[in-house]
Amino acid sequence: MAKSMALGRGLGELLGEVGNAYENENTSSDNGLKKLNVSDILANPKQPRKIFDEKKLFELSESIKKHGLLQAIVVIRNDDGKYTLVSGERRLRAHKLAKIDTISAVVTDIEELQLRELALIENIQRDDLNVIELAYSFAQLINEHSITHDELSNRVFKSRSYITNTLRLLQLSSYVQQLLANNKLTSGHAKVMIGLIDDDQKKVSDSVIGQKLSVRETEKLVKTLKTNDLNTNEINKTTISNYNFKAFDNLVNTFKSSNIKVKTEKNYLKIEFNSQDDIDKISQYFNNTL
Repeated sequence: MAKSMALGRGLGELLGEVGNAYENENTSSDNGLKKLNVSDILANPKQPRKIFDEKKLFELSESIKKHGLLQAIVVIRNDDGKYTLVSGERRLRAHKLAKIDTISAVVTDIEELQLRELALIENIQRDDLNVIELAYSFAQLINEHSITHDELSNRVFKSRSYITNTLRLLQLSSYVQQLLANNKLTSGHAKVMIGLIDDDQKKVSDSVIGQKLSVRETEKLVKTLKTNDLNTNEINKTTISNYNFKAFDNLVNTFKSSNIKVKTEKNYLKIEFNSQDDIDKISQYFNNTL
């Protein structure tokens, strides 16, 4: 696989070669617009999208049969003479669906590391992902290419706040994310659940779907849940504060005076023993007090 070009080229620059290639279709260079056999083109292994809308693919296929391909796909040449797709998977799939054996492609050199970046950016810009796929695409670009939200904003032409809010959806439970991916919940409904425990997220999600709650109604439900949790915590604190800890302190001091290690955490006592002598001391204490 050719790897002669430096990292950092954007999708717009790469796809800009398409126009130049049309103007230089007869170029003898390996780079440029070519007619390739569809069977010689391998899917991008870093393609983040696994599910494609069959109806939209059929419509694209019919359009290509009637009008031809208006924008070439982009590929890189492999060492075995075949090609790996960089961008244009929907167009390639549509060609296969239309049973067209060849496709116009721009053959370019590109670092392998950029395969995922270009596939992610193409999907974000050209073919709507569901919001969870989009969030994971943003996260992949940020993590794999060590870029900031501002830098990602410039690359995918989305506002920084949009990127940040979309990424926050990944804090939700897998149950809620699945509902979002299947368009059973809107992002507006989901965002108000961030911070709830998983069980409460499920309760709220099921209520939204079952009762067809608006975002405002969902906000009220979430507020009620949070208030109830606070009240429960306050009750627990009050109950514990009403305990008489004098006997408890005496017990701890008794063990410590016998060189028995004890640890107190919240509302339980941990007694550690390291020898038979320790066990005998602990047993003797409880035998004398029972």
